[in-house]
Amino acid sequence: MTAIQLFLEFFRAGLFAVGGGLATIPFLMDIGARTGWFTSAELADMIAVSESTPGPMGVNMASYVGFTILSVGGCVIATLGLITPSIIIILIIAQFLKKFRENRLVQDVFYGLRPASTAMIAAAGLEVIQLALLRTGLWGQGAPMELFRWKCILLAAALLVCTRVWTKLHPVVWIAAAAVAGVVFQL
Repeated sequence: MTAIQLFLEFFRAGLFAVGGGLATIPFLMDIGARTGWFTSAELADMIAVSESTPGPMGVNMASYVGFTILSVGGCVIATLGLITPSIIIILIIAQFLKKFRENRLVQDVFYGLRPASTAMIAAAGLEVIQLALLRTGLWGQGAPMELFRWKCILLAAALLVCTRVWTKLHPVVWIAAAAVAGVVFQL
């Protein structure tokens, strides 16, 4: 049953996560909350690892979750669940567009998807910021200053400044620097 549930959860995420990997984050948060397969902290780690490894972020996260649930088979099942809707939709759209490429309605539909994708990506970005920089479990408890992960905020600010000063460095350098800082400062 878990294999079927794994496939269906990621199939649903793949069906509705229009806009790429970041758009899958709200769906993954829901999956984690409902199934208990991973926590918010583990999701933050998944995002960090998925962003810093080659390949599409959503596929990397699906593979990771699948592997933790059912080993290599789960990795394949979750990944197939995530990409199957895209394959089906692309095949349908390709046939549709051959016939209606110049149709104004078709062009308007694609134009309307842009803000929806942007909103989903923005929402995911805000969730990542919240996971990385805030201690959400402390809302309403203790001093307000304790809500912030100050080491993480300082690291983010330092990396932001550095990426603006040294614009020619490859992103891998910044990812490696952040990883080293995370280990050294135990963020």
